[in-house]
Amino acid sequence: MLKTYLCVVLAWLQAFTFSIFTSEKKQSIGVNKFVEHQTFENFGTSSAWWSQTIDDADTAREIARLLYDDETGLGLDVYRYNIGGGEKENPNTRIGDPNRRTESFYVLNAETGEYEYDFTRDANARRMLDMAVEYGAKEVILFCNSPHFSMTASGQASGGLTEYASNLPKENYAAFVDYVLTIADWFVAEGYPVTAISPINEPQWKWGGDWVGQEGCHYTADETVEVLELFATEMKKRNSPYKLSGPESGQLSPEYYEYIDKFFASDILNEFCDTYSGHSYWIDNNYWVKSEVGNKFATQYSDKKLEMSEWCELPLKIDSTTIDSGLYMANIIAQDLSLMNAVSWQSWTAVNGDGLMELINGELVIYNRYYAYKQFSNFIKPGMKRIDVLDSLEENSKVVSTAFRGGDETVIVLINNEEAPLEIKLYGFYDTMEICRTDAAHNCENVYSGDYSRQLNLPAKSITTVVLK
Repeated sequence: MLKTYLCVVLAWLQAFTFSIFTSEKKQSIGVNKFVEHQTFENFGTSSAWWSQTIDDADTAREIARLLYDDETGLGLDVYRYNIGGGEKENPNTRIGDPNRRTESFYVLNAETGEYEYDFTRDANARRMLDMAVEYGAKEVILFCNSPHFSMTASGQASGGLTEYASNLPKENYAAFVDYVLTIADWFVAEGYPVTAISPINEPQWKWGGDWVGQEGCHYTADETVEVLELFATEMKKRNSPYKLSGPESGQLSPEYYEYIDKFFASDILNEFCDTYSGHSYWIDNNYWVKSEVGNKFATQYSDKKLEMSEWCELPLKIDSTTIDSGLYMANIIAQDLSLMNAVSWQSWTAVNGDGLMELINGELVIYNRYYAYKQFSNFIKPGMKRIDVLDSLEENSKVVSTAFRGGDETVIVLINNEEAPLEIKLYGFYDTMEICRTDAAHNCENVYSGDYSRQLNLPAKSITTVVLK
């Protein structure tokens, strides 16, 4: 109680001194280290549906370095490995894009007529996983877009024949649970750092009917809870060494709060899961919705955490090679961290037209989104706490910002979306500073390292990360 009281007093004093210090006309930005929010856990990306398409080992190694190496890459922590629904070997598949037909470990034995496991399959994707771990991926999350096609009502992993109908019959729930846990246990036995399984993906979408663009499966909120409860129950029996993640809600907005509320209303899920996973699609730059999500967790589920486990620009409209593309992504990351209090941020996908890079005619093209992501992932590290940003212009500010603190280090990410540069003055007392920048002329490059200076220029259309000690 005394500690809380002192923090409140110190926070008020810091805000008060900031208001005095910033009485001049020049915009000032600082932090209030006494107001702490979520503890950050990790950044990551997904393996679908590109990892199985990388045939060349040298290219795979270069991608792994770019994504996971702490010194020369993004330094990501999480690799999301897709447990495919097997559409690549499904003779009745309706998925047109061959890259979205996944190869499964669950294979029909033609001689016995029974399904059995073959972990030599999905070789390219497994090699990519091996290299990601070698370069520094500390956590592997195994996720499904759909149950295996052999378990579904339609006989396909691309959804039911009717929209908004679950494609997993209840009599196959237990088989699906055993299927996922058997695969997860194999990865653990092989030494992979599996920290979670995520068996359901975007359950609220219609999945199936006439649209079969990818693997997917619809579940109502009640069905979602029922399936995940079976996972939790069986994982407790087996003493599984990984968490249950879910339900990968496809949109975190009020019309889908039913999925959140019913998830935590379940006694076993509330006990077993301390995190809710959701995707940041369809709420881009919607400050009201994101603030409501953050407030919902802060007030109703204060003992739970929100993981933002998937986002890309959807639909993709901005030229991926331009700073506009990087700025767009940087704004979403800053919003999700500051407004929704996300403890984790993971992109979809790493290598694709809407990803961080793309393989074009054998050449690896790095997109501007990659460098925008790097402005966060290279500096905001696991264990850092988000702290309040003090901005003298408050709601009238043209600077988008977020700040984190760990040990003697304060990290502030400042985004200038304007066509003109902005001159600001930093508030606070520090010894040294490092400035890293992405704009039309820089790709996450160090532009200053030395003594602390209060004067800071934010070039037009730029992302600037300031590290203060």
